[in-house]
Amino acid sequence: MSEEILINVTPRETRVAIVENGVLQEVFIERANKRGLVGNIYKGRVARILPGMQAAFINIGLARTAFLHASNIATANGDEIAEEDKRTHEDIAQLLRDDQEVLVQVIKDPLGSKGARLTMHITVPSRYLVYMPGHNAVGVSQRIEDETERQRLKDIMVKIAQDHVGGYIVRTAAEGATEGELLADTQFLHKLWEDIRQHEGLTAAGEVVYEDLPLPMRIMRDLVNTDVEKVRIDSWETYQRVVDFTAKFVPHMVPRIEHYAGERPCFDLYSVEDELKKALERKVQLKSGGYLIIDQTEALTTIDVNTGAFVGHRNLEETIFKTNLEAAQAITRQLRLRNLGGIIILDFIDMLEEEHKRQVMRALEKALTRDRAKTYVTSVSELGLVQMTRKRTRESLEHLLCEPCPTCSGRGTVKTPVTVCYEIFREIVREARQFDAQKLLVLASQEVVDLVLDEESASIAELEEFIGKPIRFQVESQYTQEQFDVVLM
Repeated sequence: MSEEILINVTPRETRVAIVENGVLQEVFIERANKRGLVGNIYKGRVARILPGMQAAFINIGLARTAFLHASNIATANGDEIAEEDKRTHEDIAQLLRDDQEVLVQVIKDPLGSKGARLTMHITVPSRYLVYMPGHNAVGVSQRIEDETERQRLKDIMVKIAQDHVGGYIVRTAAEGATEGELLADTQFLHKLWEDIRQHEGLTAAGEVVYEDLPLPMRIMRDLVNTDVEKVRIDSWETYQRVVDFTAKFVPHMVPRIEHYAGERPCFDLYSVEDELKKALERKVQLKSGGYLIIDQTEALTTIDVNTGAFVGHRNLEETIFKTNLEAAQAITRQLRLRNLGGIIILDFIDMLEEEHKRQVMRALEKALTRDRAKTYVTSVSELGLVQMTRKRTRESLEHLLCEPCPTCSGRGTVKTPVTVCYEIFREIVREARQFDAQKLLVLASQEVVDLVLDEESASIAELEEFIGKPIRFQVESQYTQEQFDVVLM
């Protein structure tokens, strides 16, 4: 699996594309006026305690107060709250009080109308480790599958932890790391934590104490591994900063970083720009001729699989099976590319053979192993649906780049001109009965006025006779198809 990272930098926006085997898989976008908050540490002030929800709203200086659940509150000794204690209504009031100042970290960006999600279990990441000041345990990333390597890393960290306060999680990037490299990371994290604690004392409530690294540095810290063959950056200034950062934390990667000075834009390589446009469309075409329909709503995301133009070569069951297998690969790519999270319902084409169902599920689960986000997948239900969840920490690509249509308000449909026409007729009758007027003027869109004066002209004549008043229509170019006004004159 060859992997390449493209970093496109403009004055107000930075975009990062993860390309695997020449195909775009993930996109990260950070804008100067709307940087991601995950990982940032704030000194917050308790704004409101909600005993019924076992939660509190915390003011951290954002437009909306952030949300802190009881399960994410650290006690005086740093221990997590016991599960049975979380269910009692008194706990949250015992743990927090109004106007109390607390050190909190963002674990989920504000999404839609919801504020940021917080935790008091602070974690500070480096290249190989995640430091947990309030814990004492040592854990190893589950993505390191070699048991011998897992045990080696754990033994090293248990030994190092004896001389340092706090707990540690060994990250996937630490696979193959030496004891010296892990010790250097530990010392760096402790120095960083001391700086954070000092800064906390000088920071007022509602202000940031520690801000995570800019996007290019986070990518080098978190995502670069041995599979990455090249990192191309189209900004000379950013290239220099990334090289300096990488030389300190991932020195072996420095030769793989290059400044891209090509005539074509960086994101035109591997058709990244075209793929981004496609990622905002509802329909995803499969190579076989089949297609996916992806609908993203507030509650969940649904993905429907269809055979489309694919007719197969043998029989219907084989055609369905091959379409579903291809769809399983395409779905996992779309989840990463669009950054879809929360509850996801997959509607594969109904399969009769149990073996085909098992193979499609295996293909889906195998493809999901490449996904860095945590996922949980159920088996095929009696209705032929697959339910899954994908951890959501930042906004989806659609929510980041788009806004609800001002015409349909995000419904995806608008009333037909005929429907609007009949609404106007009803409104005319209502107005004529309630108010005394010499004549009526109707302001509406071009499509509606054209329909009224053409196909519905006879209806207008009947309506004028019925109310005993003349009706005139006028086009308002700024009106949407659903907008109209009835003016009494």
